[in-house]
Amino acid sequence: MSDAQQQDRRKDHKASKPEGDSNSEFHLFWDFLGPVFVTIALYLGISKYGVEARYIPSKSMIPGLQVHDKLLVEKLSLHGRSPLRGEIVVFNTPYSFNPEWRNRLELRRLSNGEKPLPCFIVNFPLMSLFGLANESCSAWIKRVVAVGGDQVSVNSRGQVIVNGEKVEEPYVTNYCTAEYQGMGSCQSLVATVPKDHVLVLGDNRINSTDGRSWGFLPESEIIGRAVWRFYPFNRVGSLTP
Repeated sequence: MSDAQQQDRRKDHKASKPEGDSNSEFHLFWDFLGPVFVTIALYLGISKYGVEARYIPSKSMIPGLQVHDKLLVEKLSLHGRSPLRGEIVVFNTPYSFNPEWRNRLELRRLSNGEKPLPCFIVNFPLMSLFGLANESCSAWIKRVVAVGGDQVSVNSRGQVIVNGEKVEEPYVTNYCTAEYQGMGSCQSLVATVPKDHVLVLGDNRINSTDGRSWGFLPESEIIGRAVWRFYPFNRVGSLTP
């Protein structure tokens, strides 16, 4: 073989080597990160449109739901119907849809020089582990007591009357305390629920910030309904009425 032919072969070998290496590096990159990307995409898709795990952060729903209980929130059914009385729903905080509450939050942020992070960052999985929070991005959980068109009355003890009939609520044990002449200590409400809205209250009537203070919940702000408690294990079970 001539010197010219040997040089041509060496050139061909050198020219083909980077292409093979790049393909190998691409496959290693995809084999390692591909499953991660797919898993994250599936998680985000399922949690946004299907079922999502949530936990109870406060005492507003005791005794039925205790702090740190973990629940499954189902999101599909409410795309085709309105919530029902008695269902437990998870929804965007009133800071995101109530003008008075939103303005109050913005004024406080301005006075304190706060610059909150966008919701898509705060709500990304595991971000809470880093202490990231934004009040307007959080979600609350309450029970539906009246739906659009209902004539509803909530007295100062937290007892509910819908369309002239007292609602039996075995899940409520902590009504507001009775004061002078039997009057309760909590805010009362008498109104007609607007169309495409619901009235939600916490089961712990004496210690719940709910529709009595910020009004009716637009159905469009509901994330889903709590259907199943999966932790703690000694209280696993359905949450549907």
